[in-house]
Amino acid sequence: MSADLLLINGRIYTMDPQHPRASALAVCGGRVRAVGGDDLRALAGPGTEVVDLEGRTVIPGLTDSHIHLSWFALGLQQVDLTGTATREEMLARVAARAAVTPAGEWILGQGWHQEEWPDRRFPTAADLDSVAPDHPVVLTARSGHALVASTRAMERAAITASTPDPPGGQIVRDDAGRPTGLFLEEAMRLIQEAVPRPGAAALARMLPPALEHLARLGLTAVHDMGDLTALEAYQRLREDRAPLPLRIVFYLPLEALESALALHLRSGLGDDFLRIGGVKLFADGALGPRTAAMLEPYIGEPDNRGILTMEPEALGEAIRRAAEGGLALAVHAIGDRANRLVLDALEALPPENRARLRHRIEHVQLLHPDDVGRLAALRVVASMQPIHAVQDAPMADRYWGPARCATAYAWRSLLDAGTVLAFGSDCPVESPNPFLGIHAAVTRARPDGYGGPEGWVPAQRITVEEAVRAYTWGAACAAGLDTRLGTLTPGKWADLVVLDQDVFAADPSLIPRTRVLGTMVGGRWVYSQDGLLSPSL
Repeated sequence: MSADLLLINGRIYTMDPQHPRASALAVCGGRVRAVGGDDLRALAGPGTEVVDLEGRTVIPGLTDSHIHLSWFALGLQQVDLTGTATREEMLARVAARAAVTPAGEWILGQGWHQEEWPDRRFPTAADLDSVAPDHPVVLTARSGHALVASTRAMERAAITASTPDPPGGQIVRDDAGRPTGLFLEEAMRLIQEAVPRPGAAALARMLPPALEHLARLGLTAVHDMGDLTALEAYQRLREDRAPLPLRIVFYLPLEALESALALHLRSGLGDDFLRIGGVKLFADGALGPRTAAMLEPYIGEPDNRGILTMEPEALGEAIRRAAEGGLALAVHAIGDRANRLVLDALEALPPENRARLRHRIEHVQLLHPDDVGRLAALRVVASMQPIHAVQDAPMADRYWGPARCATAYAWRSLLDAGTVLAFGSDCPVESPNPFLGIHAAVTRARPDGYGGPEGWVPAQRITVEEAVRAYTWGAACAAGLDTRLGTLTPGKWADLVVLDQDVFAADPSLIPRTRVLGTMVGGRWVYSQDGLLSPSL
């Protein structure tokens, strides 16, 4: 039988150790039929589409292993505060939106980061009131672990000085006990529940532009850490679009755990375009607001060891119940204390459960040296976001200190211990461009040169091949899909990306400039630059 599609004259990196390089690839029925060289021309028949790659590079489709896709789609409609260099710049963007928004309507924004401002002071309700006194305003930090609300927003949410801090969260207050407008961790929900949210039908209409944006970046799959509205929106898209332009592995929020167990939902339910990956839990906060749970205090803050968003007993019980019910765990842990608590809870599971389900820790930003080898020993995947390391480097040095940072974002140490790495972006916390992540993993370099010419903590750098593997095979492994995705191996789905440069041979400093020329999912081009990948025969 002839192939449906034949790619020839390429530099194909399969990421399959048994056959790592090829110049030609044949696709049939949406799957890789064969990889090889000129011998594959024999598979071309009357109906075969033959594309001459003219020496261009092909790699397996890239997966973002940790994304908040609905948040990203919604963010395209909100005030973008990413990159604001001062509080005044942030407020100017809010003022501009307020000028065209009817009084009384909500103004939402995201992406501010006080550590990038000269005084590093958190914003307050008074700041927002000064530019939008007639609007309820809610602005979420880039980390996603803090938000600032205006006075009108707090009034809509019925927040007063007597409102207690919820478990696992903090309402920041002034010396008189009045809320300043800053809400940390679980306290954010007090405001978020008052904000009108689009229903699943509206969200489904917002998602296609976001999906198309990701496809243009070479992403063929995402692991989404979303809410139940997002899950319904994906199902609506799945009904209307067959197939989806990207594969979505969805991780249920903790609030859905009991319902999932009652329905006997298990990891893997669904199909190759929309499936249940497991359940997402939170163990602690984040570095930005200094809420990541630490074994020792933050530098300069002797009374601050961060926040555990779940008590250890409750965390362990949730992990046990999910695992016994056949749901893989994806547990957010950033601080060294949080990572240790999660590892302890996973270690308490029966070994056969850890062998059957792909449990993972999300972020793994700081490990105590004694815990580095435990992930591999327990078969726990490290789901990490390389761009966090270069973005957070000055902040990590400032609040954790160089000694602790020797095992911060410790990709080299984890790989050497035998850990499976799965890379992503945490978008919209950071850009979803995977080539920025690959560059960060390989160089650990910042544009401003912080950390020196060899990058920040260069001992933790990894190779281009290792980084690409974490975005391909490692990501597939994390979702239990490594027999179907992650390498260009005969029998696996034909998910691949065509690039304008060979990232394996290029100067690492040029990797962020990589352009995607074509993205294929299941043998179908979901993105292609006009004319560049047209049939040659």
